[in-house]
Amino acid sequence: MKVSYFISSLIVFSLFVSTMVYSQSERARINLCGNTNSDLYVLLRKNDIGVNLYRNPQEAITHAKKGTGVLILADSYPKQKTSISNRLLEIAKEKELRLYIEYPASLPGLSIQDTVVAPMLDRGVVVSDVFGDKLGPMSILGINGCHVIPVNVKDPLIVLGKVAGLDKAAYGLKGVKTYPLLFRKGNMLVAMTRLSSFATGRYQPEPYWKIVWQYIMSWVSGDKNIELHHWLSYVSPMYARNEPLAPNAMRTSIRKGVQWLFNGHFFVDSTWEKLYVKDHGNVPSPVGKYWPNGNGSLGIFEGQTSQIYYNGSQPVHYWVRADNEGQVAYALAAAGHFLNKKNYYKYASNLTNYVFYHSNLRSGLKNDRRSPAFGLIGWATTAPGAFYGDDNAHLLLGLIGAEAYMKTHRWDKEIAEGIVANFRTTGREGFRGDRIDQNKLLKHGWKYYWNRNIINPHPHFEAWMWACYLWLYSRTGYKPLLTRTERAIRTTMQDYPKNWIWTNGLQQERARMILPLAWLVRIQNTPEHRKWLNEVVSGMLKYQAPRGAIREELGTPGKGFCPPPKSNQAYGTAEEPLIFRNGEPVSDMLYTCNFALFALNEAAHATKNKKYMAAEKKLADFLIRIQVKSAKHRALDGAWFRTFDYGQWDYWGANGDAGWGAWSTNTGWIQGWIVPAEVLLENNQSFWTLTKSSTINDVMPQTVRIMFGKETK
Repeated sequence: MKVSYFISSLIVFSLFVSTMVYSQSERARINLCGNTNSDLYVLLRKNDIGVNLYRNPQEAITHAKKGTGVLILADSYPKQKTSISNRLLEIAKEKELRLYIEYPASLPGLSIQDTVVAPMLDRGVVVSDVFGDKLGPMSILGINGCHVIPVNVKDPLIVLGKVAGLDKAAYGLKGVKTYPLLFRKGNMLVAMTRLSSFATGRYQPEPYWKIVWQYIMSWVSGDKNIELHHWLSYVSPMYARNEPLAPNAMRTSIRKGVQWLFNGHFFVDSTWEKLYVKDHGNVPSPVGKYWPNGNGSLGIFEGQTSQIYYNGSQPVHYWVRADNEGQVAYALAAAGHFLNKKNYYKYASNLTNYVFYHSNLRSGLKNDRRSPAFGLIGWATTAPGAFYGDDNAHLLLGLIGAEAYMKTHRWDKEIAEGIVANFRTTGREGFRGDRIDQNKLLKHGWKYYWNRNIINPHPHFEAWMWACYLWLYSRTGYKPLLTRTERAIRTTMQDYPKNWIWTNGLQQERARMILPLAWLVRIQNTPEHRKWLNEVVSGMLKYQAPRGAIREELGTPGKGFCPPPKSNQAYGTAEEPLIFRNGEPVSDMLYTCNFALFALNEAAHATKNKKYMAAEKKLADFLIRIQVKSAKHRALDGAWFRTFDYGQWDYWGANGDAGWGAWSTNTGWIQGWIVPAEVLLENNQSFWTLTKSSTINDVMPQTVRIMFGKETK
């Protein structure tokens, strides 16, 4: 009796469950006019939402049941607009169908222009409250490579416009030229672009676009309970926020980080060298994926620009810069040593030889002992007479590290000349300034710069050259290097933090300052020097998130070189931060986290401070997690973008920086310090000890005689 009752109950329960599942599937079934390759179709299948797929609008509208909905996608976007006859739209109205139509050529009652607009910096802005509290009015949506058809409508839901801000349009839309992106008209929900290209076009932030598509799907289907539990992305972080790291995660990150240099085809090859020489700027196309990689003898490009095309690809910065050559050489040598791939040494050597012997970066007057420019290295092949101290420092430190891994001393002479050339253009107080141009140097002579009284508490431009001076002092005992550097550091720390000049943010200034402070402790381990180091490290770590990200922070107002834009019109016209105001959960891999990882390792080894060690480990784990993973875009796989929003856990930031925006990559500044720092961490080693066998003192006396003519004080 009990058994038969149990079996009967089980049968009833099973029928109930199967009926419930069936009814959910039917209720959520979507009529879709598109193809199986469309992002939306793949997303719906990923979420187990039933789809009736049709080849064209006529088939979809004809077969759709009365009172249901139809989504008509722009499969040939952006080349071909969507065409639907007026008669077909009348049939849809008679059948009480709810239509979602994107990129339409024409619609009854609307004055749709024939032209297509494709602005570069414009973003989507929500102007309605239909999406709920999480995506309220003035919320910003990234819609990359947007091609929009202009139309005049009242009360749109989303518009396209150039606005300042991170998540919200900080200054509203006043004075902004806008284009409706999404709006309601009768039984139609119309998109004047292809919103369904969210994965292909890499729209961000993904949580926001999920809300938009849940609204669209709910409105079209009539089912208010539709939820997209899974999302579709072709470019994503290597790990989810809380996903456990694999035991070999760091090694994998190193391998992929250096392989990206080849994936992106950044090494200039003689077969296509002339294709970029004529422009040297942002050529409007990615490097051809079938173009052969060079061997480093013609240099390496800077990386990808922040512009993302409608197909998800990115163009390349066709610039060959001295600092990138040295930083990439360091990454290749470090990875070659760690992964036992000695063929990487050839590339590192070729890049170094290119800088010193086969380019205009160290040729001409820069190679003439009688010239005040002797020993300096030009910024780029397109600006060989611009001398940035910080960029020279990146190059020289990178080459010092590369030499150590390759166990060679072949460039000691050029490295010593580079450091001393910068030193003799450093003023009495130990500051050099942001940049010196060759024409002014030739006019004034090096002694003018050596004797001037300049004060510049700006670590972005000064700190890593100070690190070069301290490193060279420790290997040679040349006292003036220490005297002027300690004096400058003391002045800078007296001004910390309120009077520090900052570039894109205060955190990058702290990240830069840690390295010379750590090495000053190595040389003079005094309570005062340790106090300085701890002040700066603690100031930076105050904003380290639980998962290791270092939050960007703006410095004292009025002290910023590149502050947030002061209007919508100013957005995208100059260099600027990834954030608009303090407190926004965004990290910077171009200016902060990259340098912080390397410098924290030096500070931890110099002091054995457990707080530094723990912070370094957290930051390293964070960088492993957010490294780019993409099977579709091989040219991005293994890179780090400049930006990461650890609140959204997505590649998101204000993209107004002119030159190095949110989604830019960099072969040198990013890859060139993160990869080698990971190698140092894996080997439990510091750069200081890695380079202890340097023989640079063998060439130092002659270098000083050439540069100064006599001993200096």
